[in-house]
Amino acid sequence: MNHLARLLSILTILKSKRITTGGELAKKFDVSLRTIYRDIKKLEESGVPIITIEGRGYSIMDGYSVAPIMFDEAEVNALITAEQLIAKTNDDSLIKHFEQTLQKIKSVFKSTLQSQGEMLSSKMLVVKSKADEVKTTSLSYIQMAIVNFRVTELNYKDKHQATTRRKIEPLAIFCYDEMWIVVGWCRLRQDYRSFRLDRIQHFKILEETFEDRRFDLGKFLSCDEFNHYP
Repeated sequence: MNHLARLLSILTILKSKRITTGGELAKKFDVSLRTIYRDIKKLEESGVPIITIEGRGYSIMDGYSVAPIMFDEAEVNALITAEQLIAKTNDDSLIKHFEQTLQKIKSVFKSTLQSQGEMLSSKMLVVKSKADEVKTTSLSYIQMAIVNFRVTELNYKDKHQATTRRKIEPLAIFCYDEMWIVVGWCRLRQDYRSFRLDRIQHFKILEETFEDRRFDLGKFLSCDEFNHYP
């Protein structure tokens, strides 16, 4: 990658992430940390309002805008592939919101790439082996509750078919064997619990917020606790 291309890529990353470290950038572009420092300085000299957060990394001033992003053919193909895969997921909210997002993205495609994307879409097929899947509708909303630290109320049917009403602090979400599962602090049980979205009969995102518990999903999964559903 030449110098200009790397500068543009760094700018794109800064716009897409809240905070980025020099180490992350150096690893991504396979260059030295000193080179990244020079690149950051070059961007600053060109007028990009980069903010250095001591001990944390780099950010970019809110409201700063760059020219519309142009997509190449491989990137368009990746988006079309993602569209096909998400269309086969079992959560209607994710399908709906991705379709809305992709529609906005497609609006900046060049006409030739739009045509190629439509052709690829017609020549791709994702087949699922499970015919008895249970549809869910809460994934997108649970994701928003996680990042906004919003307490969520559930009517939840466990594996014994018993239904309980719970308030949880949703902390993370993952997909296992084509099932979406939210991990949260259950106020009823006063412990971390896993909840399959297809067993949620009703949910409500409350106005009440909670403190960040610094939950480590990787550590939780490594303990095999995700196999124990309430």
